[in-house]
Amino acid sequence: MPRTPDPGAPESAHEEEPWLDSREVAELWPVREDWLPGTAGRADVRVRRYGGESRGTYGAAPTYYSYHPGDVRRAATAIAEGGVDIPSVWRTDTPDGRRAEYWSRFRFRLTCAVVLAWALILLGLAVYAMVT
Repeated sequence: MPRTPDPGAPESAHEEEPWLDSREVAELWPVREDWLPGTAGRADVRVRRYGGESRGTYGAAPTYYSYHPGDVRRAATAIAEGGVDIPSVWRTDTPDGRRAEYWSRFRFRLTCAVVLAWALILLGLAVYAMVT
């Protein structure tokens, strides 16, 4: 006897859509990914949080969030209609939000360039010391 369900049988009521991760929610909401948990709280979206446990001297583990798909869809329309009060710097569709995103990326790239420059200077000094 096959274990596959009958094609005409209704789906189980216990089957649930998989919860959405931050990247999927960021595609649906005009909100910067860093501010998704705060926006979810303002929009009454159910959130599962995992990770973030203490590692003692080594700080804390990264924290990840999953969002309920039905709540995310409901909140997406509320956010688009302006029904959820979200600060403008959190959003990706406002000049303040785009400016904050630009400067955040600029600081990251500048920091990477400075670290790379220091590493190359130290490497150059080490090579110079070995040669002379």
